[in-house]
Formats: sequence, structure tokens, C-alpha cells
Amino acid sequence: MTVVDLGAAPGGWSQYAVTQIGGTGRIIACDLLPMDPIVGVDFLQGDFRDELVLKALLDRVGDSKVQVVMSDMAPNMCGTPAVDIPRAMYLVELALEMSRDVLAPGGSFVVKVFQGEGFEEYLKEIRSLFAKVKVRKPDSSRARSREVYIVATGENDNRWISNESLNDTGYRVS
Repeated sequence: MTVVDLGAAPGGWSQYAVTQIGGTGRIIACDLLPMDPIVGVDFLQGDFRDELVLKALLDRVGDSKVQVVMSDMAPNMCGTPAVDIPRAMYLVELALEMSRDVLAPGGSFVVKVFQGEGFEEYLKEIRSLFAKVKVRKPDSSRARSREVYIVATGENDNRWISNESLNDTGYRVS
């Protein structure tokens, strides 16, 4: 099993993934910030938005497909939703784009998202790509926080259909 962890620092998700896949799998982690070494985790420090960093990450993945892409990426927040939400949405769009490139059939995508402008459209896109989609707010998250996690599993038969050809229920429109 191969797991890609985006926005990995300080390493909590990678540590958990190591306990789940054991010594037989690979975890490839990336973050702009440094992360202490974790046995079983191949860490790449750099900005995921940088083409050279993305290429290095994809080189580490190689030709094999991954079973899980998880993203805990978030921009530096300034406290102004009109600024913070678009920055965060850009990162989650990049994470989804990468998952479409590297995720194995039946794979899983877990992503931190901030509710606000663009959230519903993003959720609709994920529902068009995956068979099972859940939105969860962690108990540790403040009640007023816009932070939620989307957990998407299994491939949807409609994953290669453009969003324009789907109606609000996710069914194809003729």
C-alpha cells in the first residue's frame, strides 16, 4: 500500500499511517515546513505548488498508483475569510487534481477543507468522482471553525464525466 500525505508537518497523519500499513507499505509525505524524521516515511520538504517540488513528489510515487491521498494542507491564515477561504480552496483543488493523477481504482482521498465560498462546488465535484463521501468535523475543532474533513472512498462510475454533465444529485444529465 502507498499513501501520499500532503501538508504532512508536524507528522501526525504520517505516524498514524505507519501504524496502519506496517512495514510493507510506503508513505510519501510533503510539506513546506520541516518535519522530524519518522521511520517508514519518505519526507520531501518543499512547496507543493512549486512545479519542481510536485515533480519530485511524483517521481517518488513513480509509475505505481497509490491507495490513499490525504491532505492536511492549509494556507497561513490572516483571519479574513474573503482572503483565507480562496487560498485554502486553491490548495484543496491541487490535492484533488493530484489524487486524480495518482490514485488507484478504489482508492481513498481525505482532505481538510474550510467551509465557505466554493465548498459546495468542491464537494459536488468529489461526489462525482467517488462512490462514498462523508464530511466530518473533528471533535478537536473549535465550534466556530470552518474546518471540516472530507473522506472519499471508492471510485464512482461517473469519475471521468465532466461536472457540467451532472445534475445536483450526481446523476448524468442527457
